[in-house]
Amino acid sequence: MTEGSNASRESTPIDLPVLPLDDEVVLPGMVVPLDLSDAEVRAAVEAAQAVARPGGGKPEVLLVPRIDGNYTGTGVLGTVEQVGRLSDGDPGALIRARDRVRIGAGTSGPGNALWVEGTRIEVAVPDPLPGSAAELAKEYKALATSWLKKRGAWQVVDRVQQIDDISALADNSGYSPFLTTAQKVQLLETADAVTRLKLAIQWLGEHLAEQDVAESIAKDVQEGVDKQQREFLLRRQLDAVRKELSELNGESGSGDESDDYRARVEAADLPGHVREAALKEVEKLERSSDQSPEGSWIRTWLDTVLELPWNERTEDAYDIRGAREILDAEHAGLGDVKERITEYLAVRKRRADRGLGVVGGRRGGAVLALVGPPGVGKTSLGESVAHAMGRKFVRVALGGVRDEAEIRGHRRTYVGALPGRIVRAVKEAGSMNPVVLLDEIDKVGSDFRGDPAAALLEVLDPAQNHTFRDHYLEVELDLSDVVFLATANVLDAIPEALLDRMELVTLDGYTEDEKVVIARDHLLPRQLERAGLEKDEVGLDESALRKLAGEYTREAGVRNLERSVARLLRKVAAQHELGERELPFTVSEQDLRGLIGRPHHVPESAQDPAGRRTAVPGVATGLAVTGAGGDVLFVEASLADPETGASGLTLTGQLGDVMKESAQIALSFLRSHGAELELPVADLKDRGVHIHFPAGAVPKDGPSAGITLTTALASLLSGRLVRTDVAMTGEVSLTGRVLPIGGLKQKLLAAHRAGITTVVIPQRNEADLDDVPAEVLDTLDVHPVTDVRQVLEIALAPASARAQDRLPAAA
Repeated sequence: MTEGSNASRESTPIDLPVLPLDDEVVLPGMVVPLDLSDAEVRAAVEAAQAVARPGGGKPEVLLVPRIDGNYTGTGVLGTVEQVGRLSDGDPGALIRARDRVRIGAGTSGPGNALWVEGTRIEVAVPDPLPGSAAELAKEYKALATSWLKKRGAWQVVDRVQQIDDISALADNSGYSPFLTTAQKVQLLETADAVTRLKLAIQWLGEHLAEQDVAESIAKDVQEGVDKQQREFLLRRQLDAVRKELSELNGESGSGDESDDYRARVEAADLPGHVREAALKEVEKLERSSDQSPEGSWIRTWLDTVLELPWNERTEDAYDIRGAREILDAEHAGLGDVKERITEYLAVRKRRADRGLGVVGGRRGGAVLALVGPPGVGKTSLGESVAHAMGRKFVRVALGGVRDEAEIRGHRRTYVGALPGRIVRAVKEAGSMNPVVLLDEIDKVGSDFRGDPAAALLEVLDPAQNHTFRDHYLEVELDLSDVVFLATANVLDAIPEALLDRMELVTLDGYTEDEKVVIARDHLLPRQLERAGLEKDEVGLDESALRKLAGEYTREAGVRNLERSVARLLRKVAAQHELGERELPFTVSEQDLRGLIGRPHHVPESAQDPAGRRTAVPGVATGLAVTGAGGDVLFVEASLADPETGASGLTLTGQLGDVMKESAQIALSFLRSHGAELELPVADLKDRGVHIHFPAGAVPKDGPSAGITLTTALASLLSGRLVRTDVAMTGEVSLTGRVLPIGGLKQKLLAAHRAGITTVVIPQRNEADLDDVPAEVLDTLDVHPVTDVRQVLEIALAPASARAQDRLPAAA
């Protein structure tokens, strides 16, 4: 084929619906998505779909560019490949452009589209290609490859290299974003393939030349910037030389920032190793430029070091009696914590009297872990301890901390680096011996950024924290004089290595008497002030406070009790403002229901016998420990009807593996000792056993429900009821031995709150009764046991008291 040859010819006319393209051009071989929300596009596609094609062919449309409202004389025949949704969710059609079509006169057709008569232009390409055409194709591929490589489009390079048809190769340039609409129209209207390929080569070459010029300009600009930076550096060096010359000639300079930092470091009361490190950083600051990022890091570090109270300490209040009085006045109960703080102050006083303030480089700090349910006063206790000792108080919230750098600080090379929370706490306190409360230490998490609990190992180790090194400071910080109080709700959530470094103090919750005292002396005065009331305007009887603590709230702490008191006072204040109540007013027990509604927690002992949970065989009362303190746990067991064919053991109530194993052990014990216990264990062979632990949505685990499970199953098989006033806790072995459990104090407090009067515990836990308040033990009949047979004798009602004798008669 030669340049001047006319290798194209026109075929039989065809009628097609027109799909106008506003200021867009599509060349043969291109696949384009079109938006059907455009009325003209939708009309053309629907008109094409309405025409039946021989052999079931795809609908065809005529893609015609419309430039400034005028149609071109040549269009492209396109087949509608697919109709569906575009990526943005709008309706659309995928159209493949195939052949050039010469547009003729208008004609009629179905639908609302414009129909025209067109003649397909067929381009004949000789095979093999003449030498000149082959060279043009090779040149175009080389230019296109160079341009695509600059854009990083390596996959497109392979596709272009595989095109052998020079007509398709020329039309492929229609994808080039740098071509104008007029150039694309020219390619569309040029039928000769060689001419089109030459045009594509010309335009692509011109674009590559423009890119080379742009790159050359950018390079020149960069060289100019480098020259300016070099000139700036030389000018800074010249300023430094002039400064040195002026000092040699005895001229007084105006001084700069580095001189100011040097004077501040030399005037500050810093330890020797800190002063040495600070002076080294000042020297680096003097050598750096004002624009250097390192200078900003050094200035921030120096400011932090100079703000730390390296040698500032508050004097401890060695009035031991006064400190104890402060603790008693601000917190009721919590005897263990108060004794530990009193012991600490007494030892500090004696060491100070004998000149033993520092021994082996370490001072006499303390690390205590306060573990207990929410609302018992762990957080507020820290402030009271600081008040009693005469020290500064800082609270560090650790709940949800997952980044190890939050404890140890960030490296100074990071943008926005800061010291860790421990260093910031000391800085905030303004002394080296504050009381630091590490709140919610059991809520510390870990992820790819490290484990903050592992970083706390050095902070809370009395043998190491006198040389604590923060990543940001990179100098040793003495934390041995700090009193650390860590609070947690769940002991198991604290890593064992971290717990080993702290002295554990357990806060198991308050008795009802203690809650009444706390409400009277602490909660009521505080809520009166918040409600805008005077203490002589509204008062609460002790009976009302006792009912609030016992029946309106059931918790280990006093948080909900305080909310109830606040609600009462708000109600009284509102009634007074509405003119419904006169002040002063004293709230009595009888007024509670009218003010804040009915009680939410009625003790089991106060309920009607017909409504008791243990009014049917197979239900026993156990005791458990949760994150909110102790709680009463019911165990329900039932036997399946023999006709159902059910067998085996079914457990429900969201139980853990250990509790499931306890149920298996209890069932196995009763099967092997049924004759001895006079139980009809033969029923267990053909009947399924179902054990349920309400509430089903609360996860439960642990071995301490072993004797409760055994008692419930024995009650089910014997038909004897479990005494309503009896609760129990203890692990059971396969031979029937009752093994020790944990959390006895919290469990007995829960039994006391629930109105239980008789409690069965393992004999090996008898020593733990010393931790239970005397007023609680006075109301409980505690039975230490060693064997499950003793449990059954205590817990099961006499054989004469069958379920049918105690159930209410049918109406």
